[in-house]
Amino acid sequence: MSEHRYDVEILHLLVSPAHAYFGRARDGVADVVTTDAGHVDVVDGKGIVGDRFFGKAAHMDAAVTLFAVEAREAIAGELGAEPCAPLPPRRNVVLRGAELTPLIGHDFSIESAGGRVDLHGGRHAHPCAWMDRVLAPGAHKAMRGRGGLRCRPLSSGTLRRGPAVLVSPVPLDAARAAMASVLRPSRLP
Repeated sequence: MSEHRYDVEILHLLVSPAHAYFGRARDGVADVVTTDAGHVDVVDGKGIVGDRFFGKAAHMDAAVTLFAVEAREAIAGELGAEPCAPLPPRRNVVLRGAELTPLIGHDFSIESAGGRVDLHGGRHAHPCAWMDRVLAPGAHKAMRGRGGLRCRPLSSGTLRRGPAVLVSPVPLDAARAAMASVLRPSRLP
């Protein structure tokens, strides 16, 4: 099996102990503390220590979410809005330089100063209707196909903000990080 290595940057590592978006948008966002950490500890089969999805059986295949900052920037441009802060989309790991959709169905790794974390790319992180309220009108639709990637942790380790390497079994193109993809990519042997 071939291995492709891509220089990326981990811009944000977001950890939140509870959900902020539930109920009706008109009632407002729940007051939940979210930390933009310098590093996070990932536990095999459980997720990110301290996060709302950690150890939750219903979320094992989606315990860690990745998001390409290029997608966030493109969405803001399309909506005529300022690029949003990293918090509102509530994705755990915000990367620069990473095309994510081709990783669906594949095992891959992120290497940072904290070591290496192995992940399985499960499915798109579909946006919820709250995005129209917390980002900009139209964000819910604009994020479809580029709202990030839900992953299952396959190893324990630490991720740190800063330069990192994404190790992929499939070729990726960083120039496509902002593009929407509504079709699941074919799995390569």
